[in-house]
Amino acid sequence: MIDGPYRMLALLGSVTTGVMAGVFCAFSVLVMRGLAKLPAAQGVAAMNAMNASALTPVFMVLFLGSAGLCAGIAVVTFLLWPDEGTLPLLLGSGLYLVGAFGVTVMANVPRNETLMKLGPGTPEAEAYWPAYVRGWTRWNHVRVVASAAAAIVYALALV
Repeated sequence: MIDGPYRMLALLGSVTTGVMAGVFCAFSVLVMRGLAKLPAAQGVAAMNAMNASALTPVFMVLFLGSAGLCAGIAVVTFLLWPDEGTLPLLLGSGLYLVGAFGVTVMANVPRNETLMKLGPGTPEAEAYWPAYVRGWTRWNHVRVVASAAAAIVYALALV
C-alpha cells in the first residue's frame, strides 16, 4: 500500500478519472443514442450546441484538470520512483492521458470541428451525420474504458 502524498495523488486520480468515465459513459449510452434517433438536422444542431457548451469553465477544469493531474502524477512518480505503487500510478496516468485525453484531441475534437462547419439541414450535414455518430461514439467508448480503467488502477494503488 502506498502512503504519504502518493496516497492522496492516487485518490485524486481515481476520483477525477472516474468522474470523467461517468461523463463519457453518459454520452455513449444516453446522449448519442438519443441524438442518433433525431432527424439529421436536429441531431447536428443539438450536438453542435453541446460541443459549444462543453467549452465552459466547469467542464474544462474537470477535463483538463484530470489530464494535468494525471500528467503530474506520472512526472512525480517517474522522477521520485516510490518504493510502492509506481506501476499503478504510471499505468493509471498513461491510460487516461492516451486513452481519454489523447483520443479526445485526435479523434473526437476533429469530428466535432468538421460537424461545426456544416450547417444543420445542409446536404453535407445530412450525409456526414450517420458516420459522425458511429465514429464519434466508437472513439467515445475508448474514452469510457480508458478513464474507468485509469480510475480502477489508481484505486488499486491504494490497497
